Amino acid sequence: MWGTISPGECSALYRLVATSPTDLVVKTDRRGRIVHATAGSSRLGMAFAGDPVGRHILELIDPSFADIVIAEHSAAMAGSMGGGWIEVLVVAQDGAERWMEMKLGALPERNGALCMMRSIEDRRSLENRLFVAAMTDPLTGLTNRAAFTRMLGHLVESGAPGHLALFDLDHFRTINLRHGHSGGDRVLIAFARLLRTLLRADDILSRIDGGTFGVLLPDADQPRAIAACQRVVEALGEMDGAGRTEHRFTASGGIAPFHICADTTLREAELALLSAKSRGRARIEQARCA
Repeated sequence: MWGTISPGECSALYRLVATSPTDLVVKTDRRGRIVHATAGSSRLGMAFAGDPVGRHILELIDPSFADIVIAEHSAAMAGSMGGGWIEVLVVAQDGAERWMEMKLGALPERNGALCMMRSIEDRRSLENRLFVAAMTDPLTGLTNRAAFTRMLGHLVESGAPGHLALFDLDHFRTINLRHGHSGGDRVLIAFARLLRTLLRADDILSRIDGGTFGVLLPDADQPRAIAACQRVVEALGEMDGAGRTEHRFTASGGIAPFHICADTTLREAELALLSAKSRGRARIEQARCA
């Protein structure tokens, strides 16, 4: 039961929710078979909106969420309050899946369960947009340092083969002073576009700081990683700066293979990048451990 309310109050609450266009109330027997569903099932396009009686509640749910729904139903039948609201994917009549919240509680005398469900599609959509925004560099549209660090950690921890490359635009501070920050922004955008053009679709591109970019090259062996990065450095050297042909922009790069931890991989790539800078810039250097 939800709280300590009278049977009359339960009926009033049920009637109130039954008229909601975004909520669904389902009554089940002890086995989870539906004995009644409110009209919300039809409005929400649920999988068996036409005749739900006699069907099992799990037929509404994506199979990957079956265990948690069974556990919540069993807890309700045992008289437990359960874990509160749970988020599940629900199957619609057109085969699409929709996110909903679900909460189960026992009916009086525990002869069945009352299941409340409500759509959270709008909330999930907003959460996804906020997550993408938090992981994206707004200027270039590439992922940012936070996303880069997470993805590098995932690849390394999973034991995936591959290489990390760091690119840094040479004399980027001078570029900003000479052309203004708007000119510097145009260079950053152009370089991001160059990376997208020259590298594979599976490579992960990030702007991680100022004029520094990180590239994760999963499954790329050393010769392939070096060749890919060399193409980038050479192509940038052939581009004119922000439409001004009197200046050529260059970048330096450092490459390191994935190591046993993300920090070591990043440190080795940074040392290789520093080596490229100290040896004249506009070049690629490999980590000493490579």
